[in-house]
Amino acid sequence: MIPVGDDQVPGGPPPLVNYALIALNVLAFFLELSRPQGALESFVTAWGVVPREYSAGRDLAPTIPLPFWTTLFTSMFLHGGWAHLGGNMLYLWIFGDNLEKILGGVRYLIFYLVCGVAAAFAHILSAPNSAVPTVGASGAISGVLGGYLLLFPRNRVRVFTRGGIMAVPAFVMLGLWILIQFVSGVGSIAQTEQTSGVAYMAHIGGFVAGMILIKIMAIGRRPAYA
Repeated sequence: MIPVGDDQVPGGPPPLVNYALIALNVLAFFLELSRPQGALESFVTAWGVVPREYSAGRDLAPTIPLPFWTTLFTSMFLHGGWAHLGGNMLYLWIFGDNLEKILGGVRYLIFYLVCGVAAAFAHILSAPNSAVPTVGASGAISGVLGGYLLLFPRNRVRVFTRGGIMAVPAFVMLGLWILIQFVSGVGSIAQTEQTSGVAYMAHIGGFVAGMILIKIMAIGRRPAYA
């Protein structure tokens, strides 16, 4: 099921932080595209999360002019291709705006970044010796999905299926999504540490972080509607 829209929180200012996050991801991707093929691999390795660096406690070649832990943040804005970027931005566009309207811009930005960092650590802990760089906004967006599930479980999400566009409750779509992540995450355990691919544990970590954080950060904000 591919989401194409959802019920909107009425009123309030436009979700400018969500728009800005999407714009930054797109700009960062074009920065990647501007680099020669040989330099691109080094660029992604330098600015992505490499679990082995965190196990060693230091930056490994290729190095960056910032502390190695800053890749926890820079990696959130890099992507592995057009499909990777497009899928992530679609989910962020659909699910992020309602969360920002509930949390407010500043809280939403903090929520997003903390979920992304939590997702990165979940991946690091699952493959501490891996030298494969991990990039993408998926972990932070997984946190958005976790928060959305708790605030708007009965929201109608419009999804594209083989039978056309249909509306399903958010808890159905997002519940199925996280179930797939868990099943795929268990299956990925059999992969080697050098295997590249989807960081399912990052998705799970971000989702759980979002469910925890939203309970704290939504205190005193407008109640969810269904």
